[in-house]
Amino acid sequence: MKITTPTLLLDKEKAVRNISRMVDKAKRNRVRLRPHFKTHQSAQVGGWFRAFGVEAITVSSVRMARYFANHGWSDIMIAFPANVLEIDGINELASRIKLHLVAVNQDTVTALAQQLRHPVQLSLKIDTGYRRTGILATNYAELDAIMQKIREQDKLQFAGFVVHDGHTYKQTDADAIQTIFNTSAYQLRLLRERYKSKFPNLQLSVGDTPSCSIIETLHGVDEIRPGNFVFYDLTQQRIGSCSFDNIAVCMACPVVAKHPDRHEIILYGGSVHFSKDVILQEDATTIYGRVVELTEKGWSAPLKGIGVTSLSQEHGVVKATPEQFAKYSIGDLMGVLPVHSCLTANLMQGYLTTEGEVLEHMTGLPQRELTS
Repeated sequence: MKITTPTLLLDKEKAVRNISRMVDKAKRNRVRLRPHFKTHQSAQVGGWFRAFGVEAITVSSVRMARYFANHGWSDIMIAFPANVLEIDGINELASRIKLHLVAVNQDTVTALAQQLRHPVQLSLKIDTGYRRTGILATNYAELDAIMQKIREQDKLQFAGFVVHDGHTYKQTDADAIQTIFNTSAYQLRLLRERYKSKFPNLQLSVGDTPSCSIIETLHGVDEIRPGNFVFYDLTQQRIGSCSFDNIAVCMACPVVAKHPDRHEIILYGGSVHFSKDVILQEDATTIYGRVVELTEKGWSAPLKGIGVTSLSQEHGVVKATPEQFAKYSIGDLMGVLPVHSCLTANLMQGYLTTEGEVLEHMTGLPQRELTS
């Protein structure tokens, strides 16, 4: 397939290796791997997980849950606070799969109790330090009231407590990430002790790629829900979750202009393709992607002396040394490793594997294909 516009390349071999490592780690630690599919959002990539025996998955929306349910997944957690405005879609899904919902307050639990027509698994999201959303692990008054409300309902089956340690993304030190995980696991275990007499089978679930990638011993929890690890990206490399060689996606962007006076190369590839996530470098400058050399079988390690320094809607500006600048001509393709693979994949709406296969992304499908 000839590439003429910005295209997201996917190295299947690298992605499958990433999956294999996480599956093996979960087995060694005797925890369930419920991978988050919001990173790839692709039925074909999902099939690579199924080949390793993965049966339960995580998604971030009712729409995404419906897409994967339509592709044969029957145990799905929507790891986003339940949106009661989507109750019709929730009820439809609950009628045909084992659906797990997440709540962060009593109002949501009450609304679900009143409107559900089919049983669902319900977990409470706990805030152990991230401070985005969730119930504080020490807020026993609120937790006690919600747990009592759940016990009184026949359509709500309490599954346990879930945590997302998103603050690990701000770290570059393995010990700091270990401390965050240990703190969350400890607070979750305290909650299990408090409620296990009434809910003896409650499960403890955590989900962030840095912890699940860096920490070898994932003790104290029952389930892990990482997602980004299937592709990784520059953010994860900077954190220490992966090496450059583990990054399984790369943008291929046409070179459309060159400016010798300032050694800048202009790409057809902007924020509508990459997003505007950046990495702050040690010299206080920011980059929007690292340039690699495209090869017949994939791409090289990042090149020195060249990087994406600015993005507008369709344009990418690459600053290069004179040596690197001279290597590119108008009409060439430039490879760029993304800062955030989840957002880049969501924007690109599809993949071209390094083997030449076109893979779908649910955002690129007509709405009728997601509802049928």
